[in-house]
Amino acid sequence: MSRSVVVTGANSGIGLVTVLELAGAGYDVIGTVRSAAKAELVQKAAADRDVEVRTVELDVNDAASTEAGFATVEEMTDGRLWAVVNNAGYAQAGAVEDITDEQVRAQLETNLVAPIRIARLVLPGMKARGEGRIVNVSSVAGRLSTPLMGWYCASKHGLEAVTDALRMEVEADGVRVVLVEPGMFGTDIWSAAEAGSLPEPSSARYAAAYARSEALSAQTKRLPDPVWVARTIRIALSNPLPMARYVVGADAVGGILAETLVPTVVTDYVKAFTTGLRDLPVKIPFLK
Repeated sequence: MSRSVVVTGANSGIGLVTVLELAGAGYDVIGTVRSAAKAELVQKAAADRDVEVRTVELDVNDAASTEAGFATVEEMTDGRLWAVVNNAGYAQAGAVEDITDEQVRAQLETNLVAPIRIARLVLPGMKARGEGRIVNVSSVAGRLSTPLMGWYCASKHGLEAVTDALRMEVEADGVRVVLVEPGMFGTDIWSAAEAGSLPEPSSARYAAAYARSEALSAQTKRLPDPVWVARTIRIALSNPLPMARYVVGADAVGGILAETLVPTVVTDYVKAFTTGLRDLPVKIPFLK
């Protein structure tokens, strides 16, 4: 009997390639989606790959919907759900002062509260069986912050902190908790962050930076294939003794190293320059 795995946010991006990757590896995969139309997208992709993926409709932001959805999952798996991949999420772009309280709450609800709500639902069964796996898809943004993405970074920093605590709390019960930290990959999350949800700028500097972000949004097609993240998730599930963290992508590895080794004043300037908030200095004093 193959092990059952739930993947949230399964209809696009990392979620979609993950359900296909895991189904191809022999897992009994259930993808969560928010509508019948999104379920059809998953089924078509699975049929194209000649694999089987089941779906269940739920909204991770709605506690009642999530509880009902995971009750259905319990029935679908005969009460033997082995793993959850908390992948559903989105990126709220914009300067910290331009994001409203409502937008902040929505960002934290999806990226931080929802994964832990799901963990609370599945942990009793996993602990009773003495085994299970929870994989929280975070981001390199959970390890370092960038301008114009402050609230997204906050949600991922928070997810990392609570995941670390949860890992230590349930390890003795046979449940392994893992963080996957991708860099930038070719998914809709970045185009949506840059073009779809930018707030009204409160200054000319922010307006220019937002325009720069929108101009760069089309380049997401040049980013690496998210299948590498899906393969990392597969490795995290298949390893009997998974690592606490899996960093995925050269930009993620490089960013973490730079944040660790390079003085903050330098990394701050580089980040501000690349996002269009700072210009290169006109004069460099130590050069003649």
